[in-house]
Amino acid sequence: MKNQKDNNWMKIALQYACHAEEKGEIPIGAVIVLEERIIGRGWNSSIVKNDPTAHAEIIALRHAGKKIKNYRLLNATLYVTLQPCIMCCGAIIHSRIKRLVFGANCEGSNNKYSLKDIFFNSQKDYKLNIKENVMKHECSNILINFFKKKRKQKL
Repeated sequence: MKNQKDNNWMKIALQYACHAEEKGEIPIGAVIVLEERIIGRGWNSSIVKNDPTAHAEIIALRHAGKKIKNYRLLNATLYVTLQPCIMCCGAIIHSRIKRLVFGANCEGSNNKYSLKDIFFNSQKDYKLNIKENVMKHECSNILINFFKKKRKQKL
């Protein structure tokens, strides 16, 4: 049951990733769910906003905080199409998101960090439930195809 719900929410995050791609951004999307409803949504907007912090996760966290009028997002789940970067991990920690669900891993990059190290060594009283590889192929493919198109444009 939980797997199907995770897939359903990830499909919505993928829709936001497609929206980002339409805007010329790297296609990453995110939604934050609390009590079976979306309280936050976001897609990469760094290029359009000229803002290096305008990642899908950060935008979704800001949106959710405003919606519930609290920066602590206790008991909420963040669904994001790509494994969060270190900056986004810090924001997740400070928001106290209860659960992180992501699609694609950052396997191709030079990630020298482990999510477990970041989350489990950061705050003694904060425990995050992490589920990875939800709709991994769909989340990976949108990124792979985006960068293939970008490389072709440069030729």
